[in-house]
Amino acid sequence: MVETDRGIRTVEDVMTLLDGLFAPGADRWSEGGAGWWDGFYADRERPVPFFVAKPDENLVSYVERGLLPAGGAGVRRALDLGCGPGRNALYLASRGYAVDAVDLSPAAISWARDRAQEAGLADRIRFVCGDAFTSPELGADGPYDLVYDSGCFHHLPPHRRVTHLALLDRVLAPGGHFALTAFAAGEGGMGSELPDAAFYRKGALEGGLAYTDTSLRAIFSPLTAKELRRMHPQPPASPHFGEPFLWTALFHRP
Repeated sequence: MVETDRGIRTVEDVMTLLDGLFAPGADRWSEGGAGWWDGFYADRERPVPFFVAKPDENLVSYVERGLLPAGGAGVRRALDLGCGPGRNALYLASRGYAVDAVDLSPAAISWARDRAQEAGLADRIRFVCGDAFTSPELGADGPYDLVYDSGCFHHLPPHRRVTHLALLDRVLAPGGHFALTAFAAGEGGMGSELPDAAFYRKGALEGGLAYTDTSLRAIFSPLTAKELRRMHPQPPASPHFGEPFLWTALFHRP
């Protein structure tokens, strides 16, 4: 007699089942995706737009306009989700934040550590290599005043939005801010605009999900939207990163 698999008892069991509907090459959001990202970051000289050592223009704008308070004396804490080579973590550290920066890829974390050492900011950034949604280090020292997600969210399959929201609920301080950049749907945007259900039928995320401003407001409706706009493009000589195929959003937790 063939043993029947009836092991689903919890929400996380359902999440794991849905994870398994995607081909291994599409798995870029969990521990299994580390190898894919290591290959992506292996060549530091590749002409990838966000390989530049420049912070997002919207993040700089939030700080300079006072929408985000500057850090100081280690009082304000920030979490950089999917930090990659660390360009936004370094900016936040330079503005006085104590930063936890997490990424799946050892290659990305190694590059980010090198940049932090070169900038003299290594003592203000704790780099965590692993899955942001399961790493026990994140939030262990208390909630964050800022959670910043630059390009992580749009690589999650639809069901893992639940996991993302649960992380925010757990680690974002009351009165804190959440900010993100994500693929924009529509003219001049990037990413797949297929309906959520289609990704499960295809078993792939087609490089990332595109969002409308309306959908981002709805997904993060427990938070108050302070600003949501397209990222402003930046010329090559700019000290900031900016590509108009991305949304930028800043939310506040009451």
